[in-house]
Amino acid sequence: MAKPLVAIVGRQNVGKSALFNRIVGRRQAIVEDLPGTTRDRLYADAEWQGRVFALVDTGGLVLGSDDDLLARVRVQAQQAMADADVIVFVTDVLDGVTPADEEIVHILRHTQKPVIVAANKVDSPERRVQAVDFYSLGLGEVYPVSALHGVGVADLLDAVVVSLPEVTEKEKEPAAVHVAIVGRTNVGKSSLLNALLREERAIVSDVAGTTRDAIDTLLRWHGQQVMLIDTAGIRKRGKVAPGVEKYSVLRALKAIDRASVALLMIDATEGITAQDAHIAGYILEASKSVVIVVNKWDLIRKDSTTMDAYRDHVRGQLKFIPYAPILFISALTRQRIEQVLETAIRVHQQRYQRIPTSALNELVQESIVRHHPPSRAGKRLKFYYATQPALDPPTLIFFVNDSRLVHFSYQRYLENRIRERWGFEGTPLRLRFRGREKRSKS
Repeated sequence: MAKPLVAIVGRQNVGKSALFNRIVGRRQAIVEDLPGTTRDRLYADAEWQGRVFALVDTGGLVLGSDDDLLARVRVQAQQAMADADVIVFVTDVLDGVTPADEEIVHILRHTQKPVIVAANKVDSPERRVQAVDFYSLGLGEVYPVSALHGVGVADLLDAVVVSLPEVTEKEKEPAAVHVAIVGRTNVGKSSLLNALLREERAIVSDVAGTTRDAIDTLLRWHGQQVMLIDTAGIRKRGKVAPGVEKYSVLRALKAIDRASVALLMIDATEGITAQDAHIAGYILEASKSVVIVVNKWDLIRKDSTTMDAYRDHVRGQLKFIPYAPILFISALTRQRIEQVLETAIRVHQQRYQRIPTSALNELVQESIVRHHPPSRAGKRLKFYYATQPALDPPTLIFFVNDSRLVHFSYQRYLENRIRERWGFEGTPLRLRFRGREKRSKS
């Protein structure tokens, strides 16, 4: 991307996520008074003094630990520093200069990147004086800030903007296709993201619930920009713990809202569960397009009929989204991995398909001849006109004599006829029926 990148780094619980939220102007990162809340890199666009830049929040750096998860978090933070154009090193005036801070400074000295020190939690004149201690780190100017109250953040951002590299003008990029990777915990969502990106972009762990924030990653696929949104696993409402996990689920649902296409991941070894159906319901309620991705297919013992039988099983359990394509993949072995984005982009294009009005009305008349509309109490349903006024999702309006005569079975019949002609693969259709309004006498 042409936008410069600013990374926020520091040890655990110094307020990195609070500063991230303050700069981007919304609560995008999860903030808890608990070390280790942020694990993956979290990106967002920010703007200051007319300069637009990408901001990345990182997990707390814990050096010298043998803990596997902490080691993975450390790799993510170091990768963010390697990618960044400017690094904001966040410290805590309440703790003063700690050995952990000094260890991180040792790493920062070798990055050859501009480093700006933010002494956080300066909520009083006394704490402002304490911020002076951080000059001993030898990184230059120290900016006293309070991420919680916004104090000093403007001065910090002024310094950030001055340190940003110049951005060359580039040809306008086409709009990105937003694709959310959703599903239950531990079905392989982050593994799929990494397989698509061919790098350790997100932490992958066998511990359910490793991914907490929704993570946006931009990539190009055969000339098309795709924004991948990895999300936390969605549990049943009654099993969602308060605090961090609760907010993770909310962000996963918001990620569905932000996407045009959702990749619903299923664990092939467990089959369709009630929670899979609940998540599919969330996608349908949001009127989003969907691709069903059956992961861990490499673990299934197969013969020539296994895939067809499993497809029938999925269709039977998710009858309310019969239009969704089904892929069988292994994120671990990369089996059929190329089909995922290929299908998502195709489904996205179908979502923005517009039916010519004349062709739609011609189909309606053909459908009426093939299967006569229902009647009730001697009154038969009549169609006058049909049009498609909106995309995203595709919305079709049918003007009829009495909308109360439209039975759901006939509506399904019309939808099937439309899909036979124009596809709309993976995409829900909104069919609206408007009867003649009775004008009140004046």
